[in-house]
Amino acid sequence: MNWRERGVGIARIIFGLVWVVAATLQWQPQFQNTFVAQVAAARDGQPAPIMGWVSFWANLVSVNPLLFARILATTESALAIFLILCLFSNLTSIVGIFLSLGIWSIPEGFGGPYLPGQTTDIGTAFPYAILFVVLLCLSAGRYYGLDQWLTPRLGRWGFLASGSIRRK
Repeated sequence: MNWRERGVGIARIIFGLVWVVAATLQWQPQFQNTFVAQVAAARDGQPAPIMGWVSFWANLVSVNPLLFARILATTESALAIFLILCLFSNLTSIVGIFLSLGIWSIPEGFGGPYLPGQTTDIGTAFPYAILFVVLLCLSAGRYYGLDQWLTPRLGRWGFLASGSIRRK
């Protein structure tokens, strides 16, 4: 491996450690007990279409907030483990893209409300989605991970991982 390939593998592992921190916080009872309030808080100051979008999700989550909070915590935990170990890295990146965009569009309210001269931050989850796209495009799973070993054993499902597949 050259230094760039090593760097991609190390960056993927570090990103996985960031998700470990996020998942650990999601498993805290305080987070799970205030999940609906956190989702609903994104409505404040938003334009009507975004307020309606966030309200829809706040109402949906309020049906069983503990279930939704635990699904989120479980998904973030799986992302963390799969990023660190490099398991099913293509699938992990795609799930990470959708989860990050979901977090950005619902509890982060698309990073808004945007106020001219006051708002300069689009939120944290959107750059995470971009980083997952970069990891997917770079086939980050080929470096320092189990995908190298796993891909040939998956047969036609090898596309879920990103290890090299040798064609005959």
